[in-house]
Amino acid sequence: MSPQSPSTERVFQIFKELNQIPRPSHHEEYAADYLCQFAERLNLSYERDAENCVVIRKPATPGHEGAEPIVLLNHMDMVCVGMSNPLKDPVDAYVENGWMKARGTSLGADNGIGLSMALAVLENKDIVHGPLEVITTTNEEDGMSGAAQLSKDFLKGRKVINLDSEDYDTITTGAAGACLQFHRIPTEHEAAPKDSNWYRIRFDGGLGGHSGVDINKNRCSAVVATLALLDSIQHECDFNVASINIGEANASIASSAEIIISLSSSDAEFIKKQEQTMNKWLDNQFGDSDPGMHCTISPTNRQDTVISHKTIETLLNSLKHIPQGVVKMSYTMKGTVETSNNIGRIQTEKNHISVSTHTRSFIDSEMEKLSHDIANAFASCNAKSETVMSAPAWQEDQKSAFLQQTSDTFQEVLGWRPRMVAMHFVLEAGFFVQHYPGIQIASIGPRIVEPHSTNERVELSTIEDIWRVLLELLKNLA
Repeated sequence: MSPQSPSTERVFQIFKELNQIPRPSHHEEYAADYLCQFAERLNLSYERDAENCVVIRKPATPGHEGAEPIVLLNHMDMVCVGMSNPLKDPVDAYVENGWMKARGTSLGADNGIGLSMALAVLENKDIVHGPLEVITTTNEEDGMSGAAQLSKDFLKGRKVINLDSEDYDTITTGAAGACLQFHRIPTEHEAAPKDSNWYRIRFDGGLGGHSGVDINKNRCSAVVATLALLDSIQHECDFNVASINIGEANASIASSAEIIISLSSSDAEFIKKQEQTMNKWLDNQFGDSDPGMHCTISPTNRQDTVISHKTIETLLNSLKHIPQGVVKMSYTMKGTVETSNNIGRIQTEKNHISVSTHTRSFIDSEMEKLSHDIANAFASCNAKSETVMSAPAWQEDQKSAFLQQTSDTFQEVLGWRPRMVAMHFVLEAGFFVQHYPGIQIASIGPRIVEPHSTNERVELSTIEDIWRVLLELLKNLA
């Protein structure tokens, strides 16, 4: 690549602009406005659909008009972990020891860095490319409704460079299917007992993380920890639950929880013993893989109502029949999770308790069976289950000319060939394959660690490298 090739400076400037725009899933209208204004400023044609998905089209570099159109794919939403008000709070990013991080929140590098690269390509007049379509979808992180509802004529190109990969040394050529379900358990409330002691149970400090990428890393889900503690207390004495608030996002491993309970008879020694026993259990089970997770139990104010014993019992019994974590490893892809399930959030609402489950598998029939079994487990307590998203698995032909050309470009620019692997996270690619027959997809990106958590970070040198690969690949394809 020529030493005069554009630097990543503009990529970082655009990413900084994006991180001033609130863009949680389901609320991407301001980000869509930004994209449309970006296109208007450059006098580029664009479309915006009812789901706020935006496609911007840029003509080919002069002399390359006959090249096949290329699509750059990203999503505009982010998982807003750690934000007190995701609809207003900006991301405060900083650089430390070669990595970009955010203060107290998720960073939004997933997928903001890839989107920033695509927009920088649109803006630059010196980059050589054929006809370009930059498509940015909505709600990728919490249902993929944007990709699922794309019209058949929204895209013209059939070769897609997806910049939503997090493994720098990899071309992602396949992704697990996923089924996101909400289960709502009807609740009955009762007057809180008068003679009881009230306590606030907190689980904090867990690593959390992506419920696909990190599901096999023995992270402590706050759901699992909460169930273990309540089971322990249940064996010692009667208790009532006033509220449950577990997890931060449906697509994340729960890293925190807060439960308000009352005990009919207890003393300080009993509570201290429960707290000590739980922290010892956490250390034994997760001391090496998730050492920060800890439990605190402290006195709190009396609540007016509690959830009926019947509701709590049915909830706990249902959860005991639902897998959390890896269900099955793949026989054909060594070291790869084939099927998993994650309980992302459990929340007490006005008239029900809401539970979200995220089931993933490379085998669509296995995903469908497991999600059906989970819904049946909740049906036993009269819960209503809703499938919010069901995305098909996706697998490319790793020997295709397009993927080989992508691999050749890594070799040409960086001097090494990336792995070609299928990953245990869901990508929108499955929907694109359904909508646009003959489409081919190569997914690449910089190294992003701990996405969907307050520890999310991106390695700066890999942004530079992927940027160089992207520009050379566009040139080669032209």
